[in-house]
Formats: sequence, structure tokens, C-alpha cells
Amino acid sequence: MTTPVQSEMKLLSGNLFLGGEWMASAGQRHKIINPADETVVGEYADATEAEIDRAVAKAKQAQGIWWAMSALERANALHQVADQMIANSAITGESLTREMGKPFRESNWEGGAAASSFRYYAELARHENGRIAGPAIAGQLQMVVKEPLGTVVSIVPYNFPMLLAGWQSAAALGAGNAVIIKPSELTSLTMLLWMKAFQSLPEGLVQVITGGAAVGQNLVSHQDTHAVAFTGSVKAAQAVAMSASTRFKPTLIEASGNDAFIVMPSADIDTAARGATFAAFLNCGQVCTSAERFYVHEDIYEDFVAKLAKYASSLRVGSGLSKVDMGPMASQRELERFERIITHALEQGAELVTGGKRPSQTGKGFFYEPTVLKVTAEMEVMHGECFGPLAPVAKIKDIDEAIAHANDSELGLGANIYTNDLEESFKAVNEIETGIVWVNTPLNDNDAIPFGGRKFTGSGRELGSEGLEQFRRSKMVMIAPQAEADPEWFPYPDSDAFNF
Repeated sequence: MTTPVQSEMKLLSGNLFLGGEWMASAGQRHKIINPADETVVGEYADATEAEIDRAVAKAKQAQGIWWAMSALERANALHQVADQMIANSAITGESLTREMGKPFRESNWEGGAAASSFRYYAELARHENGRIAGPAIAGQLQMVVKEPLGTVVSIVPYNFPMLLAGWQSAAALGAGNAVIIKPSELTSLTMLLWMKAFQSLPEGLVQVITGGAAVGQNLVSHQDTHAVAFTGSVKAAQAVAMSASTRFKPTLIEASGNDAFIVMPSADIDTAARGATFAAFLNCGQVCTSAERFYVHEDIYEDFVAKLAKYASSLRVGSGLSKVDMGPMASQRELERFERIITHALEQGAELVTGGKRPSQTGKGFFYEPTVLKVTAEMEVMHGECFGPLAPVAKIKDIDEAIAHANDSELGLGANIYTNDLEESFKAVNEIETGIVWVNTPLNDNDAIPFGGRKFTGSGRELGSEGLEQFRRSKMVMIAPQAEADPEWFPYPDSDAFNF
């Protein structure tokens, strides 16, 4: 039986959300495949250059209207968007599960989580719009005024499209910008449905332009876009940053993670294993902050691995619209890429504890069993982003060795440690080279705290006051109460001349 959401997905196939309305694109269309059963759920279109130009022009017009409103009016409008996101979360949740496979619980949650960031920035953005400085010249008013950048391009991946677009759009809109979202090809229909929440805003203030890499590149390099927020691979992020740099556009880059998960003897092993299961297998491991490298103290290694394997093998795998804990990988290409990682790890000597294959009971779909491997810290599987349902576990002797291994990565997004030793906690927080450290609480975030990484993970921050600043520029303003001669003006007094 076809659900109302499936019918809407078919209707929106090949559409863009441009200038406040859904419209069919003249660009080439491509099929979107449900990763759970390999059926076609709809199509996305490659937006044409003319459509991109039109969207950019609409954004410029809408941004002027938006910035002319009072801060209170903008705040109220953003709260209204948040209300609609929550009202529509079941609709967008079903669409997201059909497009990329994650369990409906996670898809439905995403709509509400995105709404939370809109509520946060609705208020933070009107808290202050600059500051007054003590004047360098007596009697003057000297201040900093915060202004929007203009039109922000938000390029979001398939794994958390509403959440990440929500973080970026909420901050950008709060700062007074317009936003053009370029979604992943895999989740274009969900982002088009998500636009129902934005219909109360000025037409063209938030738009969705679908397509592949060429469409994203066109938006990034366009002379009338002014900033870029990008989440994706390191290679793609480098291309985006290089293109934006030719026009000195500010960039917010989040490019992959390879997060360490350390477990020390003082931790409760059962709780740590449950936390590790969540950190490794949430969204089928397709999370930038997934725990992908486990370093466990030798005294508890075997016990931890056994418990982790027990919890991993108990996860229910299947369609995200059923009663499951883990859905499929997002596409056949992603599944095949991940399988090559597992094969290579086993060839290098990794020991399979559980998983390691496609489940036989699911039939069609891009499913893979939650997999636990025993490895050594030097193996290649510990030195690159796996982005799949894998937990490779290496043995360490002490906290110093664990931190050294955690820092032995070109990526630096997050890291986890389970310990009840306060000294070990402080040592991890102070010495691990990442933008995030979780102590006994994996994968959580907070609208009020900045999210981002170091090294090749990228630059800039989402969330918090830092996320708002990402999309604002500062203007120095000096006002004299009346025009009068300044003693620094010409002609210079002879007494100041060089005397030799």
C-alpha cells in the first residue's frame, strides 16, 4: 500500500524549491533507490545554470527583506519554522528512512533536533548585534556592528541532512542571511519536503537546489554567493575550499572523522560496551562522530570485546520502517566500499569476532551485520574513516599509549573515553587533539556548545555563539558628535620633523 508520503515523494521528484515554491527542474533526472528494498522512491534533478542563477537572484532579494525586519520579527519567524518542523517530523522522517535507510526513530528525531537549533538561534541572534568600545578619541561613539554575509550555500550529506542543514540554516538566518541548500543526491526528496516548514519566510530566503557535484561547484563559485558551509569528504572539502578562496568567501568545513574510543579499567565494562555499541553502530555507523577506533586496556580487553560482541550481535537489522535498531547502508556504492575495508582488514590479520557479512535474512537491500574485529593499533583499518557498522578493537597498556594512538590520525573531530578516574579524564580532555572530547557520554551535542574539529577534519564551528559568528561580519564604526579639526591632520608641526 502506498502511503501519503510516498505519493508526495513522487510528486516532488525532479523538483527544486526555488523562490518559495516547488517547481520542476529542466535538468537531467536520476533515480533515488530505497536502500532497504532497492525500489525506486523517486528522482532528483541536476539543476541547470539558469535555475541556479535564478535561485541566487531570489536569495539576494529575499535577504534584503529579511535583514530589514527587526530582530524580534526574525526571532518570531524562526520560532514559527521550528514549530512547523516538529509538526512535520513524522512526514520528513518517513521520507528520510525511505531515501537513506536509517530507523524511523532516528529520522523522526532529526526533525525535532533541527527545530531545537532554530529555537536556540532565534534568541541568541537578538541577544547582541555588536558592542560599544571605550573610545580612543574622547567624546566619540566607537563600536562594532555585526552584519550578515549575504547568501550562504549549505552543502549537506545524506547521513543527517535535516540536522546539519538545520544547524547551518538556523545560524545563517539568525545572522540575517539567505540560504541555498544543496542536498545529497540520496536525500533530495526529504529536503524538498522539509521546505514545508519555511513557507512563512520571505520567498527565496531558504531554497533547495538539487544535483550532483557540478551543481554544488556552481553554487560555491557563483559571484553572488558569499559563504559556504560544507560537510563531506576531505577531498571534496578541499575542492570547495579552493573554489571559495578565489573570492575570499568564508567557509565552514566539516570533512570526516575517525574518532577514538578509549576504555580504561576503572570504567564499568558493561556500560562502556553498551555505549560503544551505540557509538559504533548508530545510523549503521554512518556518522561523522562514530567511534571507529577502539583502544581498550589490556586488563579488561577480553571482557570488553566479549560484551561488545554480545551487544552488537543482538542488534535488530532490517528496514528502518520496521522494529529495528539498525537499517541498511545508504547505497550499494557505500556497501561495496565498506566491504572492501573489511576484506582488507582481515587480509592484514584482523580477527573476526562477530558480523563480517551481509545478513542472509534480509534478502534485498544494502545491509551489513554489525561487525567487531580484534586488531592491532598499527593496522590500516585504524587509520581512515570507515563510515560503516564496524568496531575494530586494539589493546593498550596505559592512558598515555591510548592518547598517543588517539592523536595518531590526520583527522581530529571527536574522541571518547570511559573511565571513573578523574585524573585520566582530565588528561584525556587536555591532551587529545580533537575538537570534541566525550567522557562517559558518547555522541551527544548541545545547541549552545560549538561543534567542529581539527586537522583535516576542517575549519570553523557549528552551534554555539561561534556558529552564529561563522555567518556574520564585523564593521568598525566611529561617530564624532560634530565635525572638527583633528590635531593629527596636515600640516605636520615642524617640531616633529627629523632632526640631525
